[in-house]
Amino acid sequence: MKDKQINSQSAEFSSRLIAWQKIHGRHDLPWQNTQDPYAIWVSEIMLQQTQVTAVIGYYAKFMARFPNIARLANATQEEVLQHWSGLGYYSRARNLHNAAQTIIDEYDGKFPQDFEKIQTLSGIGRSTAAAIASFAFEQNQTILDGNVKRVLARHFLIEGWTSAPKIEKQLWLLAESLVPEQDMVAYTQGLMDLGATVCTRTKPKCDRCPLKASCLALAKNKTKELPTPKPKKAIPQKQTTMLLILDGNEVMLEKRPSSGIWGGLWCLPEISMQDIASEVALRRFGLEVEAEEPLESIQHVFTHFKLEIVPQPLQVANQPRQANMPNMIWLPIEDAIGAALPTPVRNILLNLKR
Repeated sequence: MKDKQINSQSAEFSSRLIAWQKIHGRHDLPWQNTQDPYAIWVSEIMLQQTQVTAVIGYYAKFMARFPNIARLANATQEEVLQHWSGLGYYSRARNLHNAAQTIIDEYDGKFPQDFEKIQTLSGIGRSTAAAIASFAFEQNQTILDGNVKRVLARHFLIEGWTSAPKIEKQLWLLAESLVPEQDMVAYTQGLMDLGATVCTRTKPKCDRCPLKASCLALAKNKTKELPTPKPKKAIPQKQTTMLLILDGNEVMLEKRPSSGIWGGLWCLPEISMQDIASEVALRRFGLEVEAEEPLESIQHVFTHFKLEIVPQPLQVANQPRQANMPNMIWLPIEDAIGAALPTPVRNILLNLKR
């Protein structure tokens, strides 16, 4: 009897969500109304930790430059990063590029349909694989991104930080129990749409929710308390000096290592505040430079720490300068602005140009 009741509740949850999505959900996003797994895959990777409004412009440009898996796989990592520049979380772009090459090498250029194989591709976890499998292949796989966690935590009154292993396991089991037998595309999209447009993190629009009649958080006046916030930790503050090494209208850029923060991007050379006056520290550039007053510092916030960046202009004093060295390049400032740069570096150069 209890199982029948649970099945009935699950069916009601999914049927109401599907009916709502077909009328009130989003239907005109650039990556919708297609079953092309490549287009869906690119959108899902871009949407990881990034809002739809920020993704739309990048998605259009990225797809215009890399319209299929082969074009993406055959591009250089620098080209891919250049078209990702400004979107952040650059490991996503590197993983996308690596996965495209894997698909060419191991799957004859065709995106795999097997759910387990999809998850072996770089940068694709269980929830992203489920979204691709649902939208592209209409498989009955469940997603569990941040929006879905919020919907489930509120509707079923699940307390505790949703990314804690115990709570996350509970949410996965719950999400699996709610998967409908049909209309999988509308159901999956409905979960995303509900979390993004109605059951929002702040000021949820409960009066417009198709699940309000059965939402336990609403019934107990706990929508503001759920989902339980992540336990707070002090965010470390770090500082670095970025060298604006200038020769007329040209600036020196240094390519960062392929892994780590801003991996593979062009950047201004970095140096610690203590070394700024050290000739030894500057010797690796093979230049004589004259320091100017530092520019106003800027703050950049990462997931796990805050970074204060002090831009330090240095004018080249010796002529002629050396040719480009490995992993270093001289570019006119306007050309440098269009290179594969981290956002704060591009902002520094834009301010310099102004």
